Amino acid sequence: MTSNVARILLLAGAVIAASGCSKPAETNSATDTAASNEGNAVAANNANPTASAQSAAPSSISSQASIITVDASGAMQTIRKGTNGWTCMPDSPATPGPDPMCFDANAGKWVEAWLGHKPPPPNAVGLMYMLEGGTDASNTDPYATKPTADNDWVKTGPHIMVVGSKDILAGHPSGGAPDTKVPYVMWAGTPYAHLMVPVNDGT
Repeated sequence: MTSNVARILLLAGAVIAASGCSKPAETNSATDTAASNEGNAVAANNANPTASAQSAAPSSISSQASIITVDASGAMQTIRKGTNGWTCMPDSPATPGPDPMCFDANAGKWVEAWLGHKPPPPNAVGLMYMLEGGTDASNTDPYATKPTADNDWVKTGPHIMVVGSKDILAGHPSGGAPDTKVPYVMWAGTPYAHLMVPVNDGT
């Protein structure tokens, strides 16, 4: 993966971080314990970027993927060179929730096009895994950085994204307030429309 694409993916993380919503305080002790355990797990993963990065996708993919990190200046470091064409990045400590990701080459090109306000490559279907979850985002505006009264903020837990295919979007809900427990179209009507596929924890 080129350093330019890695820098673009860092910017994508910055966009996600800027668009994150703070969660309301929980008073339930069980919820507090779960949140504490999750925080401890995230901290442990941040101390081990390889483990964090590999948690984003099934081990059959992530165990053979390249592992990269990108610092705040955009400098990329390859921790491990992979053998299967996939690249994984660990959770960014700057974002409000766990968001390690693994992606194939086409998905990397798609992100580059999105952030560059350019048309995505035609007929280049890409796949991204975020099995640890993600951060809130607008379901209708690809460039929203914070929730407003009309930009349809949504939250999806662990999920897979299929990008670069118009055909796969057919038949899936694409409204501003989709049921995020089932596959739905994000950014419908834009060049960056893609399918969000929620998955169960541990899938």
